[in-house]
Amino acid sequence: MTEEDQTDTTHFGFRTVREQEKASLVRAVFDDVAPRYDLMNDLMSAGIHRLWKAAMLNWLRPRPGMTLLDVGGGTGDIALRFAQRGGGPVVVCDINREMLAVGRDRAIDRNLDADIRWVCGDAEALPIPDRAVEAYTIAFCLRNVTHIDQALADAVRVLKPGGRFLCLEFSHVAVPLLGRLYDAYSFHLLPWLGQLVAGNREAYQYLVESIRKFPPQAELAERMRAAGLAQVSYRNLSGGIAALHSGWRL
Repeated sequence: MTEEDQTDTTHFGFRTVREQEKASLVRAVFDDVAPRYDLMNDLMSAGIHRLWKAAMLNWLRPRPGMTLLDVGGGTGDIALRFAQRGGGPVVVCDINREMLAVGRDRAIDRNLDADIRWVCGDAEALPIPDRAVEAYTIAFCLRNVTHIDQALADAVRVLKPGGRFLCLEFSHVAVPLLGRLYDAYSFHLLPWLGQLVAGNREAYQYLVESIRKFPPQAELAERMRAAGLAQVSYRNLSGGIAALHSGWRL
């Protein structure tokens, strides 16, 4: 790659790619694994991702009439939980049409589709008006966007004053022994599991690598503040395997 080529590059896992290529590469990963995405989440985390998502909803405290934008939540996991807890209208925005199709089918099967709208769009340029929603959630998606700071800025744009931002993401393990065990598990077992269950080893190799490229907890908190969010805080989950970040739009 020439010096000129390197000026607008980013990471796709541990690979260096041109910025304009990353969104299509990410889309291809999730289009391919969409039918078995939730099953793989259960297998990869031994079901613990359900507790993490419950923690996110506990912190959000849905209430009747609260409007939610869930970004990158194509299979509907957060949206359906929000609806079941008595929240108001939801817009699910995802770059992957295959993921959205899975989520829409799940919502219909559970008779929870009336107040959920499914929109194909990019987290960096959301097809949502300014100051449109009271809550913005993004779970296991932010590490996949090309420009994290742009996605954070657009989150601030679409939130109403006093609105809440919540990010649930794989993060950096805070316990050294746990970190070594987690590295061994994720780098060796998860790609094998991805091949066995989803038929795509490379997709889960990318997911493991993308976690290591994601900013540590304190750095992400600072970037949230720089984007304009206030009262920023975070909580480690399972020793930092995942983290919940919270912020408010003034």
